[in-house]
Amino acid sequence: MKSWLETLQPRERMLVLSAAGMIAFAILYFGLWQPVNRSHTSLRNSVQTWSNALADLRPLRGQVQSVSAMPRVGQNESLVVIIDNTLRQRGLYSALQRSQPTSQNGIRVEFENAAFDDLVLWLGDLGQSYGMHVQSGSFSGNASGTPGRVNATVTLER
Repeated sequence: MKSWLETLQPRERMLVLSAAGMIAFAILYFGLWQPVNRSHTSLRNSVQTWSNALADLRPLRGQVQSVSAMPRVGQNESLVVIIDNTLRQRGLYSALQRSQPTSQNGIRVEFENAAFDDLVLWLGDLGQSYGMHVQSGSFSGNASGTPGRVNATVTLER
């Protein structure tokens, strides 16, 4: 290659060396610098997004701590009694098909033609007031096709 380069005219040699330099610069710029710069920008944007999300959540920390510090009512009541009482309060008792204890701290509740909104609010009440959470659940539209009404099976635990 060196011998070929020496056979060229000085003007041609400068042109070939300049073109090789430009190609080397383009390879370095587009092959190394651009990908590194793109990933750096992406990471910087990601950090900024997470920082903004964290700043938005900080005011809620006091609310979460106050809710978790609230004494839970009905800790000594059986789950069946809690479920019956809270379903009556929410007007869902007529949709109840069966409630069956599953373990020491769990209960399986089945509904037919229940109002979905009331059911979700009832689950929220159980979580806030009794420290119960949904272990598993399934929801399906009821056979009559009435909007907002569902058949559901929910397993709750303390």
